[in-house]
Amino acid sequence: MTESLKTAGFLAGAVALAIAAAVVQPERRIPSTLSDEGQAFYPDFRDPQAVKAIEVVDYDESTATARPLKVEFRNSRWLIASNNDYPIDVGDRLAKTAAALMDLHKDQVRSDRAQDHAKYGVIDPLDQKVSSLQGRGKRVTLRDAQKNVLADFILGKPVEGKAGWRFVRVPGGKRTYAVKTEADPSARFADWVNAGLLRMPLANIRKVTIASYSVDASSGVLDQGDSVALTQEAGAWKSTAGAVKEAAVKALAATLDGLKIVDARAKPPEMARDLRQGEMQVSMQTALVLRQFGFLLTQSGRIVASDGEMTVEMANGVNYQIRFGDVAASAADSAKGGGGDRYLFVTTTWDAARATRYGDSSGAGEKVSHDLNARFADWFYTIANGDFRKLRLTKQDVLK
Repeated sequence: MTESLKTAGFLAGAVALAIAAAVVQPERRIPSTLSDEGQAFYPDFRDPQAVKAIEVVDYDESTATARPLKVEFRNSRWLIASNNDYPIDVGDRLAKTAAALMDLHKDQVRSDRAQDHAKYGVIDPLDQKVSSLQGRGKRVTLRDAQKNVLADFILGKPVEGKAGWRFVRVPGGKRTYAVKTEADPSARFADWVNAGLLRMPLANIRKVTIASYSVDASSGVLDQGDSVALTQEAGAWKSTAGAVKEAAVKALAATLDGLKIVDARAKPPEMARDLRQGEMQVSMQTALVLRQFGFLLTQSGRIVASDGEMTVEMANGVNYQIRFGDVAASAADSAKGGGGDRYLFVTTTWDAARATRYGDSSGAGEKVSHDLNARFADWFYTIANGDFRKLRLTKQDVLK
């Protein structure tokens, strides 16, 4: 065989092997000389404690809107900056999230084509130049105290057939990687705040009184509706008004126990100050602010709510008053037939005689009530519509 024929044979074999490789792994046609597989995404990012802000942007395909959340350390405390600077206790959550993202490596190169971004779900949710509503990923950005970017990723779809892997792209780059990671920071406000908004353990609830009145905000007319009282003894619920629907009442109590907020709006400083002092001043300004959220201030200083209220007595003598306001502004456009997230106005009182009646003579409930009012004073809370429906019950809902 001549030398030229041998060379041609080798070339033909190489071409055949290249074609076979492309058929077997058509998505990984990146020349090895251009591959950066195995390298760290951000090799200079080595300290998770350096993270002083995290921005998470998710995308809701049903509404074609980006949903941003930003948590940052400011004035010696952690705040959800995207939600009116709501203060939170991040614990070790942020450090763990930062450590997980810090360790990300470019495990496998999958594509160098921008046309594949939708396929892998790594379109930047903030990219307004791309018309596609599908295939957008979750963008996660970590910054230090000087607001310098420590890491920036677009987390895409899970890698099919590889548990614990997902597609990842760096914003501004074309290359898409398959990366081994469980990191998935949430863009939901409720996932960053502590569960148990009311700090109301189910076992300590002694009495729930539901006042299912309603108020027409435009006319100020109050429809008294029905009221019903429910008491709990040794885990069993009862009412002097009749036999209770056990499932509905237990669902109500469980919802109170684990109630989570989905947003919060700051009250005016003057109103917050009054609430911390235990007195609500009757003024036109206070009345106008309350009205914006579905609460009305009467001339006697009583606050009534557009969708009724409930009181909950605890074993330590603390009494919660929970008022249900209007559909939250963020949900108002999509709310149908009374649906949508709801504003809450919460206050507490403490009574020694009530505590003694329930067998608690320690007086500890007084401080609990004071601390709760100090926390509730600053915010109009928003709860999910599903929780609202479990709480805003009528007499017919809870009695057989």
